[in-house]
Amino acid sequence: MKFLSKACLGMLLAASAMSAPVFAQEEDDGISAGPITVSGGVELVSDYRFRGISLSGGDVAVQPTITVSHDSGFYIGAWGSNLEDTPTYGKTELDVYGGYATEIASGTEIDVGLTYYLYPGGEKAAGPADYFEVIGKLSHTLGPVEATGTVGYSWDQASLGNDDNLYLGFGLSAGIPTTPITLSAQAGYTDGALAPAGHYWDWSIGASASFGPITAGVKYVDTDIPKTGVKAIDKYYDSGVIFSLGVSF
Repeated sequence: MKFLSKACLGMLLAASAMSAPVFAQEEDDGISAGPITVSGGVELVSDYRFRGISLSGGDVAVQPTITVSHDSGFYIGAWGSNLEDTPTYGKTELDVYGGYATEIASGTEIDVGLTYYLYPGGEKAAGPADYFEVIGKLSHTLGPVEATGTVGYSWDQASLGNDDNLYLGFGLSAGIPTTPITLSAQAGYTDGALAPAGHYWDWSIGASASFGPITAGVKYVDTDIPKTGVKAIDKYYDSGVIFSLGVSF
């Protein structure tokens, strides 16, 4: 789930001058004790992309996560990933999140949460990096198809240059009957402090297959961010095919 185009922007700036887990996790049943359920897992991705932009510089990333949820709908959790090492962000991202998720009608769910993006390895002299984002998600399932709309908002904070940021996203996923395969497509729009050049679109299309607790996936990712002609910069938002392999409990 996660952060992040701001960190991407920081890396773009670093390259030229020099992310969600927000929602209740949709993993396996987890480990339950009374009204409390603990779920989590770890995923290996060929490139850490958040909202279309690479935060690992095209390198492999390992992303563990854990969520503690209550039957009432409240949850808290944490998600992490390695990054491309830069002075501002260091080489580690840690997202701490909490929120509330519930079904408001048959097949329709709402999820509202707050995520705090931390970069514990960043150098203080490089300036502030940590920031907050409020994220809301509305999803509806009809048969094998699920549609999800997402709104993310970060108010003006020091790490964002005292500016704010708005993210709008829409996604579709559909399981192929009698198979372990799920197809998905997503598009998003970012406007504000977290967007290179002030705003941009991102989109992706992919497929995943689940075998018990193991899930393997592949997706094509792209953005409309203008290319500079400099490979060291363009690699962060060039189109690409991303592979993933994860295990959950």
